[in-house]
Amino acid sequence: RSYQEDTPFVCPECGKSFRQKPNLITHRRIHTGERPFTCFLCGRSFNQKTNLVTHYRVHTGERPFACTQCGKRFTQKTNLLHRQGHAGERPHACAECGKRFRQKVNLAVHQRTHTGERPFRCAECGKGFSQKAHLLRHRRTH
Repeated sequence: RSYQEDTPFVCPECGKSFRQKPNLITHRRIHTGERPFTCFLCGRSFNQKTNLVTHYRVHTGERPFACTQCGKRFTQKTNLLHRQGHAGERPHACAECGKRFRQKVNLAVHQRTHTGERPFRCAECGKGFSQKAHLLRHRRTH
């Protein structure tokens, strides 16, 4: 079987293909901005039910994943990347300055300091920011 036969459901927006129709439906929410799963405690919405379930842990305080090295607990298994810190691992290096990072996403954010990229724009005044958190902090000033 070919790849096309294995992934017959194609997103008309970006061309990404999926084996199952429900996965395409979930993916399309990225383009539409639809967030049908809403937290009944705080009103925050999510595009996938699994993200809502994980979010509820913010309210319940549940931290089911523990680091085997230090016992620190986390709401998500992915946060266990923190274990790399115990080993001193920083596998992602900036080609510009050599600074190293544990997570690829942190390297990507850092690289904006070299490129000057500011992808997060304030809808009210147009000011750009390199990090979403900086935009959110700025928006409180309006």
